[in-house]
Amino acid sequence: EVQLVESGGGLVQPGGSLRLSCAASGFTFSSYAMSWFRLTPGKGLEWVSAVNSGGDSTRYADSVKGRITISRDNAKNTLYLQMNSLKPEDTGVYYCAKSQFVSSDYVPSGLVDYDYWGQGTQVTVSS
Repeated sequence: EVQLVESGGGLVQPGGSLRLSCAASGFTFSSYAMSWFRLTPGKGLEWVSAVNSGGDSTRYADSVKGRITISRDNAKNTLYLQMNSLKPEDTGVYYCAKSQFVSSDYVPSGLVDYDYWGQGTQVTVSS
């Protein structure tokens, strides 16, 4: 059974940092691209960032570029999202998601490209 469990969310002041983690199990983690999405009050469900199966190719939404870094540790079956210079508009529930297809170069950003999602972790940026 595929399981994705996010952690690391919380309350942080504007300009602060958080590191989210996503522990994966039930599939060959190193074979699949992974993404982070977020559900925000203002924009609904939004793709944030993606990383290919090997961890050497990444993509970011324009809204987070330069502030957020996605990474993965395939030995630990864990996906990360390092978030710096956080803004109130980053507030939302963050979800990790597993891509549908096995590929080394695949770094998709569409909802339809992902077939399993975690339960989400709340990030609140407020003073």
